[in-house]
Formats: sequence, structure tokens, C-alpha cells
Amino acid sequence: MPDPLIVAFVPGVTPGKWERTWRERRPRGRLELRPHTQAEALAALDDGTVHMALARDVLPDDDHHAIPLYREAAVVVAPKGSLVAGVGELSLDDLAGLDDVTVLPVDLQGGTGAEAIELVAANVGVAVLPQSVARAHSRKDVVARPLSGAPDTGIALVWPTRDAHPLCDEFIGIVRGRTANSSR
Repeated sequence: MPDPLIVAFVPGVTPGKWERTWRERRPRGRLELRPHTQAEALAALDDGTVHMALARDVLPDDDHHAIPLYREAAVVVAPKGSLVAGVGELSLDDLAGLDDVTVLPVDLQGGTGAEAIELVAANVGVAVLPQSVARAHSRKDVVARPLSGAPDTGIALVWPTRDAHPLCDEFIGIVRGRTANSSR
């Protein structure tokens, strides 16, 4: 039996349903899921520490295969009592037109988004994040509002083009929704 298949996943991605399907189909097959920042996940993929990664906005290239799985909208996260929190939906133009609002930089390559939400909660500014990241780090003192006109992000399943783990194809099938009886 091959070593366990190790899959990294970035903040906001919830691979639980794929893990449950894996366990149902392969009761003795081992799957390890490891949370990483985007930069850590891609570095671990390149150095072989992980076999696959669920990562943001990765395109296939000479070194990696990438299957786009889904796209997610951006939201603006604001302190609960702020002007932004009182609006149902904003556009990027609306946000840019607010003089008293600072849009904080967010580093999802090396961070988790939690740092930005801490600053928002401290009333330092607002942050634009993928919806799942905002949800993963939700707090009672901040709110997330839809943000139209902001670029969305895509989640992809990524793995090396060379020397792929023998169980990669099986995980790909699960993520793509193939049934146990379907073939490629």
C-alpha cells in the first residue's frame, strides 16, 4: 500500500466532504490533510512534503497540473458599528469613494486572513477577503458585506506533473464528483 496521500489546503477551503468520501471508499487508505498558507502549500508541493494542494488562483504550468474547482466572491469585512457595516452591498467604487475608510492590505500568500480581521476588529480599517476566509475567521465584532466589482478567487486542486503519488488520480475523481463505480 502506498504511503498516505498528503493534501495541503489553504485558509477558507474546507476539504471535509472530500475526506469523508475518501474514507467511505478507502477505509484503509490513509489521507492526511494539512492546513497551510498559500506560500507554504506551494512550497510543500514543490519540495514533496505534500502530494497535492487545494490552493487559490493557481494555473497549470510545466511543473504543476491544476484543476479549477470553484470560484468565490469577495466580501468587505468591517467593524460592526461602522458605516460600511450598515450597508447591504458595496461596490469597489463605493468603497474607494469613502474618505474615512482605510482598506487594509491582506496577505493571503503568507497569511491566513486572521491578521487582517484582527485589525478590522480594532477599528483600523476594512479588509477585502474571499468570502470563505471571512467566514472562517468570523467574529462578533465584525461583519462581512458583499462587494461587487471586486475580483473573485478560484480554488484549484494542484499536483506535480512529474512523479505524482499513485493515489492522486483517486483523489481527483473524488474532488470532481465521480462515483465509486464511474471510470475516467
